[in-house]
Amino acid sequence: MLACETMALALPSVVASRLRALRHRNFRLFWIGQLISVMGSWMQSVAQAWLMHRLTASAMMLGLLSFTQFLPVTLFSLWAGVLADAMDKRKLVILTQTLMMLQAAALALVVSLGVVQPWMVLVAACVYGVINAFDLPARQSFLVELVGGRIPEGERSASMREDLSNAIALNSAAFNTARVMGPAVAGMLLAWAGEGPCFWINALSFLAVLFALLRMRLPPHPHRGLELPRAARHLVEGIRYAWTTRPLRNLLVMLAFMCGLGFQFSVLLPVYAKDILHSGAQTFGLMVSAFGVGSLGSAVVMTRQLDRWGLRRNLLVGLATAGVGMAAFAWSRLLWLTLAAAFLAGFGLILYVASTNVLLQHTTEDRYRGRIMSLYTFMFIGTAPFGAIAVGAVAQRASAPLATSGSALVLLLGALWMSHRLRVLAARESAAPVEIPQLEGR
Repeated sequence: MLACETMALALPSVVASRLRALRHRNFRLFWIGQLISVMGSWMQSVAQAWLMHRLTASAMMLGLLSFTQFLPVTLFSLWAGVLADAMDKRKLVILTQTLMMLQAAALALVVSLGVVQPWMVLVAACVYGVINAFDLPARQSFLVELVGGRIPEGERSASMREDLSNAIALNSAAFNTARVMGPAVAGMLLAWAGEGPCFWINALSFLAVLFALLRMRLPPHPHRGLELPRAARHLVEGIRYAWTTRPLRNLLVMLAFMCGLGFQFSVLLPVYAKDILHSGAQTFGLMVSAFGVGSLGSAVVMTRQLDRWGLRRNLLVGLATAGVGMAAFAWSRLLWLTLAAAFLAGFGLILYVASTNVLLQHTTEDRYRGRIMSLYTFMFIGTAPFGAIAVGAVAQRASAPLATSGSALVLLLGALWMSHRLRVLAARESAAPVEIPQLEGR
């Protein structure tokens, strides 16, 4: 009885700890707005891929669609980090979200009028990619202002740093909650009414995040001495800082390989739904949602307070789990097994990516934050076009399972490398000399 009462008293404190960043009004507004808006974005993502497969029935065209959408991130995300460090991040995010709303409305219009062609879908994806290249670094680096105001870096308490970690985890949880709900709704809408309603709902969903951004109370944006005409110099400074800071360099290089070659499963999901499982749009939506459920589970795990060793272990566990899940997904011919494998892969992928994000944020100085987050965006998404084209080409010439198995192999090799690095770091720390303080008078 006493144990039950103790658990009942402890539960609210555990929940409060997991949701601590929501105490901040600005972050709470942003989180709710993002949850609604990203749900619409996932609906558009599912509808866009299904639309392209319906129009062309080509795995290669799905790879080209992903290439077209992510190539602008490759080209512009590093410059976007300079811009994020130079200007008010809230104003930049308001601008990018407004442009995304207009892009979604334009795509919805051509689909609803029945005049859509594959080239139009590619152009819309490219426009979205350009906007997203500037939006992602700004939103990622904006989180620190939402939980700490604009307090100088040296004056932040340990509690504020913990709030930042929790904000990153909750932001990931919102993203992946939307990833569960959005595709499931999109799958039903696609089967019932086609792609048009998905695009219209996405356009309307941006009103939620714009309302949240306009309602925030933030002090004036401080001038950091970054002048846009000198953008190239500032960009080089950010890259040099990342390269000479060994933890940042290791995290970013690893992320580039894993995301560029190991994360391209989503390109082929319409092929698995239609050609391998011989099903329709609802099954496609269920598969995307299954990845989302796994991702949401890992985002909830990330709301715990973890030290650096806990986060490093997450990198290993995430890559190993994702690799096993993706290998099983590649060769499954049963819907329940496909969904279970998708859950496992989604859990591992987000555990790895979110842990990388937290480690980067804790290691980065404020004056470089926008540029490091742009490098994070570049390695996470900017490497995807080349992997997407490669996966699409292999699937077109050989098979989708073989292409997905290649991605799984990359993730498992990454897990082996991470296991080796953890052993090296553990040995290095255990061999470090312990300083013994000298007593006064000796």
